[in-house]
Amino acid sequence: MRPRLSVAVMATVVVAGMVCADLRPVHAGEQSSVSGYKVLEPIRHGSLTVFPVVAPKSYATSEFLTLDEGMRSGEVIVTENGNVRGLMRRRPAPAVQMQVQNAEVNRLVLINNSKRPLLLLAGEIVTGGKQDRVIGKDRIVPAESDPVDLSVFCVEPGRWVATSEHFGTSGATYAGSPQGAAGGTLMAQPSVRAKAMGDKDQNQVWAEVRKQQQAMVTVEVQASASPVATEEIRSTSSYARVMENKDVKQKVDEIAAPIQQNYQSLIRQLRDRNAVGVVVAVNGHIIWADVFASTELLERYWPKLVRSYASEAVVSRAKGGEVSPAQAEAFLGEMDGRREMIESEPGVYRHTEINGDGFKAFALTSLLPKTGFDLHVAKMAE
Repeated sequence: MRPRLSVAVMATVVVAGMVCADLRPVHAGEQSSVSGYKVLEPIRHGSLTVFPVVAPKSYATSEFLTLDEGMRSGEVIVTENGNVRGLMRRRPAPAVQMQVQNAEVNRLVLINNSKRPLLLLAGEIVTGGKQDRVIGKDRIVPAESDPVDLSVFCVEPGRWVATSEHFGTSGATYAGSPQGAAGGTLMAQPSVRAKAMGDKDQNQVWAEVRKQQQAMVTVEVQASASPVATEEIRSTSSYARVMENKDVKQKVDEIAAPIQQNYQSLIRQLRDRNAVGVVVAVNGHIIWADVFASTELLERYWPKLVRSYASEAVVSRAKGGEVSPAQAEAFLGEMDGRREMIESEPGVYRHTEINGDGFKAFALTSLLPKTGFDLHVAKMAE
C-alpha cells in the first residue's frame, strides 16, 4: 500500500541523512484501494474483531531479521547509550559514545551483528536497562551495522536503576509462533502504540501506560481476582510486568487464543491469496490496521500482535454495533491526507507518516537492493 495524497497537500520533510519529499497528485474520485487489498469476513471473539486482509502480491521477506530472533540469538544488542563504548565495529561514532551516567529516557543504542537486515516495529517493547522502552517508529537497521541511535519511549516511569547492562526479551511466550513458545518482546496495545507513534510525546506515553495499568486493576477487581494479583499490578511501574501478570495473561488469552488459532488456520488456507494483515475493531469501533509485505512476515509477528489487540479489548469500555467488511475495507483504503512527513536513510528505508481526517498512517518502505516495497503499513483511527 503506497499512501497517496491530494494535490493541495504539502509534505513536511524530516531530515535523516539525505531525504526527498514525495508528493504525487490524486485524480478526482481516485481511491487508494487501487492497491488491491481486500478485506475478508471477520473473525470475532468477545469484543475483539479482526478482518483478514489479502493482497494481490506477496514479496520476498525471509532475509529480514525480527527483533525477537536477533535478541534471542545474541546477534542484536540493545543497550543504554552510555554502554556502547567497546561495541564499535568499524569507525568511531562520537554521537553515541557517551558515559553511562548520560543515559537518557528517550535514547537507546542498537547494534545489529547479524548478516541480515533487522526490521523494527513501533510498539515493540524491550525490557531491562534503566527502564523498559517501547520503540517509537518502524525502521530497518542494515546488516552488520555500527551502533544506531534508536528513538524510544519509556513505558516504566517508576524506575531509573539498571537491572542489566543490556536489554532482553520480556519472557513472554507465544504458543503457535514459528519459534514455538520461546520468549519474545511484547507488542504494546494499540492505545500505547498510538501515543508513541502518533503523538511522539513521552508524557502522553506515560499517561497512557498509567491509564491502562489502572484499567487492568479495575478488570481484576471486577473479576474478583486474588488480592495478591491485584496488588502486584498496582505496585509495579512496568507495563511489561502488568501484561505478564498471570491473571492478566489469562484474561488476554481468553480473547487472543481463539482469534490466533482461527487466523493461523485461515492463513494456511489463504496462503495462495497472500493473507498479509488485519483490520482491528474493538467493541464495534475500528481502531487499527497492520499490513505486511508477505504472509511469511505476518506469521512471524501475528502471535504478539493478536495479544496486543486482545489487551486493548480486555480494558475497552466503549460500545458500538458490529463493523462490516465494507467499513473495514473503507478504513484500510482511505489514505488521502492533509500532511505527509518523510524520513529516509538512503539505500536502507523510507518512513512515511500521513495525517488525515480521523486517522494517522505509517508506511515503512525498504530501499535495500532488490526490494523497493512497503514492508509494513500501520494505520490508527483517531
